[in-house]
Amino acid sequence: MVCSDNKCVECKDNSQCPKGKTCKANACVTEPDCERDDQCTGGKVCQAGKCTPCATDSECGPGGACDSGACKRANKCTSDTECADDEDCVGGFCKKAGAASNPGDVGCTLATVYFGFDEATIKQSERDRLDANGQCLEKAKTKSVMVVGHTDSSGTEEYNIALSERRAQSVADYLARLGTDPARMQVVPKGETTSTGLGDDKDRRCEFQWK
Repeated sequence: MVCSDNKCVECKDNSQCPKGKTCKANACVTEPDCERDDQCTGGKVCQAGKCTPCATDSECGPGGACDSGACKRANKCTSDTECADDEDCVGGFCKKAGAASNPGDVGCTLATVYFGFDEATIKQSERDRLDANGQCLEKAKTKSVMVVGHTDSSGTEEYNIALSERRAQSVADYLARLGTDPARMQVVPKGETTSTGLGDDKDRRCEFQWK
């Protein structure tokens, strides 16, 4: 402890913190591994300050795809000539020629939201994602979306269906409080039927699908 303004605090600057921590608001806190996706390597995405494998295409940015936990991000473009021979410039990004235009191509993506074990409440770490999703839905006012809840393999089939519904409803309620019309959102419980293959932490989630 050190003295600052006649108060005992943990630190006043980084030199007073152990390795791997920085001084913020007079407290030593663990340095995040990342703050943005571009600080991660191997196609990983930045989540809660850590570089982790992706679980869905929506985490890889507009036009991107999640392949075996690694993001394959689309190249930006203004015309077909800037893309590979087998790609077209669609919505500002290079995509495989002939691929159907995603109805969600509105200049933003809806990020997957993750939950704790046996939990349906929105974690503090996920609120920024949902706030960004709310802004995206505001841009796409003419479109509707499915809020798809998932669980890990713990519990019975009946319990997991109910839990996945509570998770999806919790997300829909949060977005409704941000201003999204509830009539635009369809809650879809999937239970444990669609595993990501990336572990239980990635299976406890809500995904979004444009309708």
